[in-house]
Amino acid sequence: MSQVISKRYENGSIILASNKTFSEWGQVFGDEVLVTAILDRLLHHCEIVSINGPSYRLKERLAAIERDNIAV
Repeated sequence: MSQVISKRYENGSIILASNKTFSEWGQVFGDEVLVTAILDRLLHHCEIVSINGPSYRLKERLAAIERDNIAV
């Protein structure tokens, strides 16, 4: 991922979606220094759009599980 970010930095747009906060990225990628460099590039010319609300995928999955349990 860091190579993609480096190549796109200052050359084109990047749209990124994550269900993790920036503070959790170090655990996800396993390298705090790498994450700092990635975030530095991503956040330099960015607009952050935070979407809060229920997850439609989770809602559908829970409904499917409930249907399966009832059918059994």
